[in-house]
Amino acid sequence: MLTKFIIDEVVDRALAEDLSGEDLTTMATVSADTRARATAKAKSALVVCGGDVFKRVFKRLANDLSFEVCEPDGALVKPGAPIWRVEGAARPILMAERTALNLVQRMSGTATLARQYVEAVPPGAKTRIVDTRKTTPGLRSLERYAVRCGGAHNHRDTLGSAVLIKDNHIEAAGSITEAVRRAQAYAPHTSRIEIEVESLEGLDEALAAGADIVMLDNFAPAEIKTAVARAAGKALIEVSGGITLPRIAELAGQGVDVISVGALTHSAPAADISLDIQRVE
Repeated sequence: MLTKFIIDEVVDRALAEDLSGEDLTTMATVSADTRARATAKAKSALVVCGGDVFKRVFKRLANDLSFEVCEPDGALVKPGAPIWRVEGAARPILMAERTALNLVQRMSGTATLARQYVEAVPPGAKTRIVDTRKTTPGLRSLERYAVRCGGAHNHRDTLGSAVLIKDNHIEAAGSITEAVRRAQAYAPHTSRIEIEVESLEGLDEALAAGADIVMLDNFAPAEIKTAVARAAGKALIEVSGGITLPRIAELAGQGVDVISVGALTHSAPAADISLDIQRVE
């Protein structure tokens, strides 16, 4: 779940960006005593995500606004379905509208794409779909939560969360063996050692060095099958690089443990959500 501290940090920054002056239009056209009811609706099929964030945007401007959840986070809804409702003074509702929609459209779009990837994994397959650190600066916590709402999983959150040795680390260390050795000596005993390799020879070296997880970068299908067989019982196999939705079933069928998909966060289209406002007498 998202903590209040994380939500407030993101929401306050987003509101400051939109309200650094004031809302000239709302202040000029809407009286202070006007009341309204606003309903957020799905305009396309989507996985709902961001209810607490949506609510908090409005509450930061007027804490006495009432809020109703029509669909919980993680729910798959059809076009036209009401998702959330907010009621109270019209001015703060209008001022918060765009900020609230921007955040939940991004989150729901990410959750929707994640659900598509998860559902592409054949029933019974052990493969786990995970995201990457290719997130929007400042919005990682929201996007990571959205990935989970879609049914997928998170990779490491920060550089300090786990050891992931990439090609540039290997080059700087001198070899796969030396990079793994140094990581094993430095990292806490609770951390697994993951290393990225670009060939079957690199896989063999990583396994011999004692890596816990081996990431296969842009391997051909036949090489992936061979790698899974060689690593069985020795290390988990993750595949990455150029992963698209049509490839998921094939990769899962080859027995890989993890498929990391940067597109879950860096290429997810925003969901289409509208906010319909009605004056309340």
